[in-house]
Amino acid sequence: MNSIFLKSAAVAFASVAASLLLTLIVVPAMGFPVSRTIWLSSTVCPLVLAWVASASTFWQSDRLKSAHRELARAHAQLAAAHRRLQEKASRDDMTGMLNRESFFAALDGSRRKSDRGALLIIDADHFKRINDSFGHLTGDEALLLIASAIERGVRGGDILGRIGGEEFAAYLIGATEQEAKRVAERIRREVELIRFRPVDERTIPLTVSIGGTLCGEDAHVSDLMRAADRRLYQAKHRGRNLTILDADIQAAA
Repeated sequence: MNSIFLKSAAVAFASVAASLLLTLIVVPAMGFPVSRTIWLSSTVCPLVLAWVASASTFWQSDRLKSAHRELARAHAQLAAAHRRLQEKASRDDMTGMLNRESFFAALDGSRRKSDRGALLIIDADHFKRINDSFGHLTGDEALLLIASAIERGVRGGDILGRIGGEEFAAYLIGATEQEAKRVAERIRREVELIRFRPVDERTIPLTVSIGGTLCGEDAHVSDLMRAADRRLYQAKHRGRNLTILDADIQAAA
């Protein structure tokens, strides 16, 4: 408010100065004397009119700037809320990993940038037995432990998702065959090391079977999934707690 008053005063006094200057030039040039009334009119009228008009203009301008700031703040908050909603919609509620749809979208996007990499499908072994024996809440606890183990096993920047009830997937960006084997085996080992004791002191073993495939240059996501699924089936068929990448078998330690 003080700034509006000062700016309006400056405009008003400038208007008075301009009015008096014109009066001193124009009135004598027309052959009239500069009387007290003319002096008063040349001072008071521009002072009042300019002050009121400029104050109103500056006030409206300040209100408009304030409205623009509020609008920008509201827009930023709305954009942030929208990003949070998008992020929440893309995540699995329980594990925080990407859900199935978002994982495959991220996989497809990464494949467009770099052809090299490996896809792993990770499935919890005998998980129905845990749900049937201890209930689904205990099963959820086991899944969270397995999800944490998978996160410890992958590298920074790899894409993780929960693509089924007890099935996870990892896309190892830019991984070679040897890197993919090391990561897959590290995940398997991290899960195997979990000491899960849902009741009493008895430890319930948790293991995973992992099927993986290297990503060929022209392979589609559906082709990669089928290839990794076949390796996962082989791991299950050969006794579980195994990692199989393409045709090679990494036996449990």
